[in-house]
Amino acid sequence: MASLPIYDRTGAKVGDYEIAPSDLATRISKQLLHDAVVMYQANQRQGSHKSKTRAEVAGSTKKMYRQKGTGNARAGSRRSGVRRGGGHIHAKSPRDYSYRLPRKALQAATRMALASKLRDDQVVVIDELSFTQPRTKEMAAVLKALGLSGASALVATESLDLNVYKSARNIEKVNVAPVAELNAYSVLAPRKLLVTKAALDAIREKHGATAVAS
Repeated sequence: MASLPIYDRTGAKVGDYEIAPSDLATRISKQLLHDAVVMYQANQRQGSHKSKTRAEVAGSTKKMYRQKGTGNARAGSRRSGVRRGGGHIHAKSPRDYSYRLPRKALQAATRMALASKLRDDQVVVIDELSFTQPRTKEMAAVLKALGLSGASALVATESLDLNVYKSARNIEKVNVAPVAELNAYSVLAPRKLLVTKAALDAIREKHGATAVAS
């Protein structure tokens, strides 16, 4: 059982949280994590690429000159893909790159991603994080006090908190997500995971473990 220090907003230690990577995942499969990340990245692609075929470019379809007797190589339409301004021979068309892995595989990948963050000491626990109204300056001060200033970080909250989200959205390389929206890609992409104690309790409850804090 590993012990994570719990900090307050000023960076002072106020307790410990007992949790081990095995509480979330008994093993970490690099292949499953890779497959999940590739899927999430593929689903972010717009797929709006487009180039024109010889049928779509502007220009006459008339044969440019007679077949024989000119001394030139034979040629057809000026829309040909071998001529400047012609269509693309292997033209790109819009397509949908999205696909889905099995639901249980994605759930397992999320647990493994969280466990890997714990194993690599990349999780920072804060006792509570809330604002009466959006305060980017205060949020930046909290991150600095916790040693996360300038680092890519994901702030995980127990539930959707608009004030926390609005306080962090203008801070470079910082994202906010409630526990229900965490996935393998969002957890693995940033260098650090800042999680509130309530959010960590929710994570453990979701995966069938009992939280122990002091």
